[in-house]
Amino acid sequence: MDFEIPADVRTKLAELDAFIEKEIRPLERENIQYFDHRREHARTDWDHDGRPRPEWEALLAEMRRRADRAGHLRYALPRELGGQDGTNLGMAVIREHLAAKGLGLHNDLQNESSIVGNFPFVHIFHALGTPEQKRDFIEGMITGEKRVAFGLTEPDHGSDATWLETTARRDGQSWVIHGKKRFNTGLHHATHDVIFARTSGEQGSAKGITAFLVPTDAPGFTVDFMWWTFNMPSDHAEVTLDNVRVAETAVLHVVDEGLAVAQHFVHENRIRQAASSLGAAEFCIRESVAYARKRKTWGKPLAVNQAIQFPLVEHETEAEMLRNLVYKTADLMDKQHHMEVSHLVSMANYRANRLVCQAADTAIQVHGGVGYSRHLPFEHIYRHHRRYRITEGSEEIQMRRIAAKMFGFGGA
Repeated sequence: MDFEIPADVRTKLAELDAFIEKEIRPLERENIQYFDHRREHARTDWDHDGRPRPEWEALLAEMRRRADRAGHLRYALPRELGGQDGTNLGMAVIREHLAAKGLGLHNDLQNESSIVGNFPFVHIFHALGTPEQKRDFIEGMITGEKRVAFGLTEPDHGSDATWLETTARRDGQSWVIHGKKRFNTGLHHATHDVIFARTSGEQGSAKGITAFLVPTDAPGFTVDFMWWTFNMPSDHAEVTLDNVRVAETAVLHVVDEGLAVAQHFVHENRIRQAASSLGAAEFCIRESVAYARKRKTWGKPLAVNQAIQFPLVEHETEAEMLRNLVYKTADLMDKQHHMEVSHLVSMANYRANRLVCQAADTAIQVHGGVGYSRHLPFEHIYRHHRRYRITEGSEEIQMRRIAAKMFGFGGA
């Protein structure tokens, strides 16, 4: 097995580093209130349901515009969409590299905004959308003119996605959707929401779920409130669909085969999320080692204590093993259908998300009282990444998927 990072990816990392120093760091310094101890308050509009402040999102938009002009934002997209045919392996390496730099405008983990865009919905529309959907949405999603949210989770159904209570029925040339969604991210500004609803079949069946592209201004579509979460601001909405009517053209992919859309979305996100978690864990480890070497207690460096060394040794060892797993899995995703390596995606995802939480917690402990403060970034890293042990399939669901592969319970 070749453990070398491909030459073109190494070149890209160097280009990204130069771009960050030239264009992004100065912009970040001009808006430092979003990245220092004031970050959560500066980003959050507390009086408007805890939503992101418009000024904060305007800064992120400017970052993305600069990255697009420099040829970085669309890296992972096909060339026909202005991208560079970036691979899953390339994206994993890049996401790890950017997250390992720590908090910054170059790669804000709190809302998945980066100088190298992720764009899971662009990939979905490109692979599964109709010609009209591609024409109407893809470029707008890249530039931010069209914003599409993802509505799968429900008040009574989270990881058990085949037990949806949201339903859609045909009515002439239309579909009528009725139900509720929870933690429907991006609804503070989304123009459309991909709603997953049961259209046929029995509860628990993978077949019979359809994905609908629903305008958020459609009659009967209501954003009830935003959930205030461990890490703020929040764009995670509770949504009600009261007999919302959409045209046949709103179907994304194929009627009754919407679960393929959801799987496409989560697998793209899970491996890249794992890479980001790995990078953030590396940042916590590196900063802790540096602090322990310079901090003196009782006349000697903190680093000479095995109680300090050993937890960081454990994290460093797991990070090294995880890097190999993440890169291997991403490489296989470039060569095989993503469902063939689904169990490996789950392994990388749940272990990386768990590691970053452990590494952030250790960093807080090593840094002592100041580590607990918001003047250092570890509390922010912990609060952000803690959600990934639940969202897009909890770590228990990831382990269940691995077990299904091991014990032959998974089906075709």
